[in-house]
Amino acid sequence: VQLVESGGGLVQPGGSLRLSCAASGFTFSSYDMSWYRQAPGKERELVAANPSAGGSTNYLESVKGRFTISRDNAKNTVYLQMNSLKPEDTAVYLCNAVGWRWGTLNDYWGQGTQVTVSS
Repeated sequence: VQLVESGGGLVQPGGSLRLSCAASGFTFSSYDMSWYRQAPGKERELVAANPSAGGSTNYLESVKGRFTISRDNAKNTVYLQMNSLKPEDTAVYLCNAVGWRWGTLNDYWGQGTQVTVSS
């Protein structure tokens, strides 16, 4: 199983980034996919969630209207479009997959991609 994030980097306040998470080794379409973030000295927090079975997406209150999570099941990839970025969005962003297989709940994580918002 692999989750490989990409697309992070340094961006000025007000700018945009698009994160990607390429998944392999499991049935991507059956898994709930999410983006989390963790800033230095802070707890990991859920940024956006995209359920597998057509449920509604959920967002951290502070990113609503600025971030959009989407998935392409044909490409086994989940995206996070981040607009109007703020310095407080600076963090390592991690991809997460949760789903059932053979009666076992699996919880997979990527290694993360750094997003730095600074002038």
